[in-house]
Amino acid sequence: MLQSVPGRGGIHGSILFMEKTQWDQTRPQRTKFTQSSSGFPRAKATVVFKAMMADDSPVYLSSLPKNPKRSSKLWKIAFGGWLKIVTGSLLTFYVVFCLDDGMVLINKETPPRFMYPQEWQHLTMFILLTLDGCVDVISKNVLRQRCAALERGSMALGIYVLLLLLVSHVQVSSKVELYVHSLLILVVFLLMLVLTAELWAAGSFRLQLIKNFLFLMMGSWLMHTGFILFRPVSGYPWKDEDIMFATTFFCWHIIIDALCLLGVYGLSSSWYHRYSPSLRLVGSKEALYHESSSGTFYRLLQDTE
Repeated sequence: MLQSVPGRGGIHGSILFMEKTQWDQTRPQRTKFTQSSSGFPRAKATVVFKAMMADDSPVYLSSLPKNPKRSSKLWKIAFGGWLKIVTGSLLTFYVVFCLDDGMVLINKETPPRFMYPQEWQHLTMFILLTLDGCVDVISKNVLRQRCAALERGSMALGIYVLLLLLVSHVQVSSKVELYVHSLLILVVFLLMLVLTAELWAAGSFRLQLIKNFLFLMMGSWLMHTGFILFRPVSGYPWKDEDIMFATTFFCWHIIIDALCLLGVYGLSSSWYHRYSPSLRLVGSKEALYHESSSGTFYRLLQDTE
C-alpha cells in the first residue's frame, strides 16, 4: 500500500515514500559498500539522499569538497582588503618619512602658510585606500554576515574623494602634468559613475566588466604618469609640444588593457566550461548555500559534520 510523505501530496509523495522504503531496505548493502569504498563517504551519501527527499537543488557528487572546513576558511579571507591595507600603509609611511623636516602642515613664519599641499593630498589618498581595505576585512571576516553594500559604498566614497583631490591637485602644475592628470581624471570620473550605478544594480555583469576595465586603466595610466613626470625614459623632462604623444600613449593603454581583460575573461570562461561539473558547488559552504534554492543542502551538510 502506498503512503504519502508528510508535506507531499498525490503521486509525487507516494513515489518519494517508495524510494525511501527501498533506501531503508538496502541499508546493509550500502553500509558494506561505504566501508569498502574510500571515494564516496557515507556522510555524503546521506546528505545527497536527504537533499533529494527535500526536493532541493541538484547536487553533483564530484563537486563536494574534500575538506570543507579548510576551503571555507580560505574562501572567506579578504585577500583584496588585506592587500589594500598593506599597500596603503606602506605608501602612507613613505609619504610621512620621505620629507626631511617631516609632514609640517603650517610653517612658523609670519604670516604662517600651509606646507606641502601635494604631499598632504597624497597622504589623504593613501589613508582612504587603507580605510577601504579595513572595511573589506571587517565586512568579510568580522561581521557575522557579509555586507556587500557596505563594501560597494566604501569604494564609491573613496573614488568620490579621489576625484575631488585630483581636480585640485593640478592647479599649480605645468602644462604636461596638467594634461596627463586630466586624462586620469577622466578615467576616475567614469569609474565614479559606474560605482554609483552599481550601488543600485550590483548584479549587472556589464557594470562589473566596465568597472574592472576602468580600474585597470586607472592603475596602468597612473604608473605611466609617474614615468612621464618623474622618470622619463629619455632621461629628459617632457616639453609642452610632446603632449600629443601623451594622448597616443593613453590610447595604447586602452587597447592593451582591453586585450588583457579579454584574455583573462576568455581563459576563465574556457577553464570554467571545461571543468564545469566540478565547479557546480565551487567547493565551499558559501557556494553550497547559494546553489541550493532553500539552503536545505547546506544545513544537512552541517549536520553530517
